[in-house]
Amino acid sequence: MSASVTTGSLRVKSPWPALWALVIGFFMILVDTTIVSVANPAIKAALDPTTNNLDNVVWVTSAYLLTYAVPLLVTGRLGDRFGPKNVYLVGLVIFTGASLWCGLSDSLGMLIAARAVQGLGAALMTPQTMSVITRLFPPQNRGAAMGLWGATAGVATLVGPLAGGLLVDGPGWAWIFFVNVPVGIIAFIAAVVLVPKFPTHKHSFDIPGVIVSAAALFLIVFGLQEGDHFDWDGWIWLMIVAGVVLLVVFVLLQRRTKEPLVPLSLFRDRNFSVANIGIATVGFSITSMTVPLMFFLQLARGLDPTHAALLMIPMAVLSGVLSPFAGRLLDRTDPRFLLVPGLLLVSVSIFLFAWTMNADTPMWVYLIISGIMGIGQAGMWGPLATTANRNLPPRLAGAGSGIYNTTRTVGSVVGSAAIAALMQSRLTAELPGASTHSGGFGSGQLPEQIVPQFSAAMGQSMLLPAAALLVGVVAVMFMQRPTNLATSPSTP
Repeated sequence: MSASVTTGSLRVKSPWPALWALVIGFFMILVDTTIVSVANPAIKAALDPTTNNLDNVVWVTSAYLLTYAVPLLVTGRLGDRFGPKNVYLVGLVIFTGASLWCGLSDSLGMLIAARAVQGLGAALMTPQTMSVITRLFPPQNRGAAMGLWGATAGVATLVGPLAGGLLVDGPGWAWIFFVNVPVGIIAFIAAVVLVPKFPTHKHSFDIPGVIVSAAALFLIVFGLQEGDHFDWDGWIWLMIVAGVVLLVVFVLLQRRTKEPLVPLSLFRDRNFSVANIGIATVGFSITSMTVPLMFFLQLARGLDPTHAALLMIPMAVLSGVLSPFAGRLLDRTDPRFLLVPGLLLVSVSIFLFAWTMNADTPMWVYLIISGIMGIGQAGMWGPLATTANRNLPPRLAGAGSGIYNTTRTVGSVVGSAAIAALMQSRLTAELPGASTHSGGFGSGQLPEQIVPQFSAAMGQSMLLPAAALLVGVVAVMFMQRPTNLATSPSTP
């Protein structure tokens, strides 16, 4: 790669320090999500110990994902209008402050509210990372940059669960949020010093589109999340149908708006469209699979959060090590050569988890499955993001990044809601009367006599994310080989 990059009137000697600075904040967002997955049983035991409904504690994740997903379309445009650096810094302050609030929460309701604010901060931050890559790196070198992005995701999958386990077992669940405060301060200083100010582009904001899309997502997610709790009453189905109708209205509004939140012209690029389908299935699957898996490991197998997280080390290490190599290879080859086997391996690994989730499976089996998943993830995160933004023009960098991250997060929101409903449904089927029994699913190993039924319910729930990824495999087969591939390796 050349020693300097020029974008508009801005000349940057090297784009990598700016990317590294933004990666710190992006890393914190990813770690925060995985930390909470590990801490869910402890949070439930501390703040909601008297019920057996797992969907209550899942709202700690769903509230975050909802407020993360809804604003992404407009926060990407905010980066174009006011500069990705400024918007990123505002989001970082909100995210860090909300993390402190999360740790100080003394009720499940307060924690859910704090997580909702935290999601808003994350929504301001996330699109700016991809926008900077689009602005600073030429198309033929974006694979290497996204390789760093993918490696960050891989390392976060290790650090998050491991740190979460150590913190939950040590000072307590609140510290999974307190730890964000010093990291947020470091990320703020790094961004102020290392991230350049980019030329801005004037944009108007589609307020009706924001309102309609927010209402649609809320109705759908709330309906899915609470459906089983209310026995899928008619008004629940009415909410879901109303949400789908509003999504259709949103699309129609975008066709008639002078400057839409979702520029439909971006979808004329087949790879952008297909990458969005792929990342939706990835968001759905990765978010939803961790919930039943962690409940199984901790409640059915009796592992503490730290040891449950240690089983994910092969996945995180292999993904982190292989992602940069996958990114450089992607700069010179057809994305399908990485994406099809990558997504397929992750799907297979989830199926294997589902098949082996019982009290008799040796722990080393889960380490092997974790490693298979890590190899697959190296060909999944970075290649999807690179393929989506390879042809984005700078003036639409924020919009494209916002759309891509919205698609991913909407997939995560729906996955979180769907897995909560499915888990509760399977628990009701395998353990009739569990939801009305005194006590609750908290922390510590379950009584031996109900472990097989509980394990079966969690294993059956895992089939949903595994199947969703197969949809992604089929989708990426329709990608095209890019014409602007690099002819030589690109290095940081």
